[in-house]
Amino acid sequence: MTVATHLALWALGLADDDVPDEVRDAACRQLLDGVGTAVAAARTGAGGPAVTVAGLLGGPRRAAVIGSTGPKLSAPAAAFANGALVHALDYDGTHPAGVVHATAPVLAAAFAAGQDERATGREVLLASVAGLEAVCRIAAAVPHAFHARGLHATGMAGVFGAALTSARLLGLDVQQTVHALGIAGSSSSGLLECLNTGAETKLLHPGSAAAGGVLAAWLARAGATGPDTVFEGEFGFYRAFAGRSVAPHQVIGGLGERWELPDITVKQYPCCELIHASLRAAATAAAQMAEAGLGSDDIESVKVAVPKESIPLVGTPDKAAPRSVYEAKFSLAWSVAAMLVDGSVDVDTYAEGCTRRTAPAELAQRVRISTVRCDGPAVSAPGELTVRFRGGRRLRVDEPGLTAVPDEVVTAKFHANAGGMTSDSELLAAKLRALGTVSRIGPLIELTAKIAAPRG
Repeated sequence: MTVATHLALWALGLADDDVPDEVRDAACRQLLDGVGTAVAAARTGAGGPAVTVAGLLGGPRRAAVIGSTGPKLSAPAAAFANGALVHALDYDGTHPAGVVHATAPVLAAAFAAGQDERATGREVLLASVAGLEAVCRIAAAVPHAFHARGLHATGMAGVFGAALTSARLLGLDVQQTVHALGIAGSSSSGLLECLNTGAETKLLHPGSAAAGGVLAAWLARAGATGPDTVFEGEFGFYRAFAGRSVAPHQVIGGLGERWELPDITVKQYPCCELIHASLRAAATAAAQMAEAGLGSDDIESVKVAVPKESIPLVGTPDKAAPRSVYEAKFSLAWSVAAMLVDGSVDVDTYAEGCTRRTAPAELAQRVRISTVRCDGPAVSAPGELTVRFRGGRRLRVDEPGLTAVPDEVVTAKFHANAGGMTSDSELLAAKLRALGTVSRIGPLIELTAKIAAPRG
């Protein structure tokens, strides 16, 4: 049995009783967080070109875009816009082992295809569970392998999760779902060259993955075929994009018994998660500096230690002087400097024009980055930061790696992304937390549009 066949059988057969409570809760938490980041993007205009272009695409108009009061679109078009919005602020969670944003492509496809098929909340939730788990496993089988080749793991693996989610919502049979996965493999894409130029191409990758997954399911339903050996074949996904073969058990081992989905993080900061542990350390340092009456002007130098896998993405010398908002989100030196200057890092930190701020820009040039050994995924490495002050004083801060984010923090982040707590945002949060009991997805999307609309 091929990996694709195994995934199809498992995903289509997944029932309520097969999903442990903690996994269901984790999926709802990710959907809540992802909808929040999409609403924040819609409110602030991030991802606007993707939404504009999605509106120009044809097809049956049965799916609304998250946070949009515009006309409904075709499911692939809505999925494209949704995926770009969820990821536009780089505030959506990451699966540490695969360094992959699983939520953006899966949520985008689930809400678009779910509307198109008039699915219940239960159906959307179970389809999302299948898609999220698949993305995590597919990426985690070759940790950092895609990034090392300049490929975005989210674009590469996300299309399979979107296809699996869509296949279940469309009611495909096992063979059709295998074909959908095989077709989706030819849509795997996402170049990271944008990180060297400041371009915002990366935010489009989850949108392309979501749209590609929906289209793959549509094509399979229409009779198109795809290779069942899309993962392990001679010219399959792993050999072509990771440069290595992968044993089936690396993807499907313990499927349905050991879950990766609950490990997807909820981001504390709207920037690359490889920076987050260092930001937590910088936040602690900033608080201690404030207590001691010290400011960023008193800093002589800053030393930050991160795993070597993080350096190409966030720590090369040229990244200390970002040229755009998106480059700032992938600049360890600039982001740490912003935290030490301001004492906090949030959506406003990366507002348009942020890279022209003098204080973070100057301090970033005094940040030195070194490597530290990490036995696990780079995303889960602890934060190590040393601040040296003029006059010889020294401050060392060590922060642990990834820790669970309490539910109340997740909810607070959602309301902040919604522009503040309102009766509508509270209702939407409650329905997303209990998605399995919701009769239809459409009204939820209508709520997101009300929340994202300008308030006068």
